[in-house]
Amino acid sequence: MTEVPDTVVCPGCDAVYSRTPLQPRDVAHCPRCGTELDRHPGRQEHRILPLTVACLIMFAIANLFPIVEIELQGLRSQTTLAGAVVALGAEGMSVVALLVLATTILFPFLQLCILAYLLVPLSRERRPGGFALLVRLMQSLRPWGMIEVFLLGVLVAIVKLSSMATVVPGAALWAFMALTVMLTVVLSFNPGAFWEMTFRPKGEAQDEGAPAS
Repeated sequence: MTEVPDTVVCPGCDAVYSRTPLQPRDVAHCPRCGTELDRHPGRQEHRILPLTVACLIMFAIANLFPIVEIELQGLRSQTTLAGAVVALGAEGMSVVALLVLATTILFPFLQLCILAYLLVPLSRERRPGGFALLVRLMQSLRPWGMIEVFLLGVLVAIVKLSSMATVVPGAALWAFMALTVMLTVVLSFNPGAFWEMTFRPKGEAQDEGAPAS
């Protein structure tokens, strides 16, 4: 693989510094503006991939099983979160429906898929196709993929449908609770760490995980 670049540019003030090797748990900050420049990833990359897979499983359960029970014209039916989005649109709340769809389904699912697509080849020391574009996309999606935005979208859907819907305490609800906890860890992964992983010399990932002799 290519050697790690020997300079780093501050995202806060565009100052250029020489890259300094970091020890585990070390964090480098810009002396001019205090912006974080780099941090040692430690063992995070080895935990993120299985957590991402677990998140995708919980995401599927949360969206395939009913989460709310809706009463329309005297008829009751249980529906998924996607069905709740459709109900919001049918009630004339198209903007709210679009917001809930984006924050609770589209953005989290897109981020999890990108993470899995990048991490699986990188764990085998291969650089996936479209690497640079997808890392930039991950960074662009971060403000919309934070856990508080995800929870806000779920709460908006429930509140807006409160007059005709009740929450179903079933598999979807428990999956959403588990997903919320796991997303907190997964979405805290710094996309900048992908560059260090792809520039790292071959065999170093295994060496980091091996016990000291």
